[in-house]
Amino acid sequence: MPTGGTFSVVELFRAAPVKSSLLVLGPVALAAGQLLNSYVNGVSPAVAIGFAAVMIGFAAVATGHHAAELRLRRLEATIESEADVETRIGAE
Repeated sequence: MPTGGTFSVVELFRAAPVKSSLLVLGPVALAAGQLLNSYVNGVSPAVAIGFAAVMIGFAAVATGHHAAELRLRRLEATIESEADVETRIGAE
């Protein structure tokens, strides 16, 4: 884990590839599809650009939440493993 305690996108994809793909690539694909749809159908790009911005923002927030969830899981696992070691030492 990096020294700052944050996860890189690569680490998130390694830890949970399906969830990371859905949270990062899904909204980006929807944004690109909406922009393409707007261009092909001759619709004003203002709505498509707004939608794309919201989807990119959602992807950023959801990815941050996903990283926080993984940090919490690792912290809980560390605490449990330390408690197990203390319990074994106390039993001896």
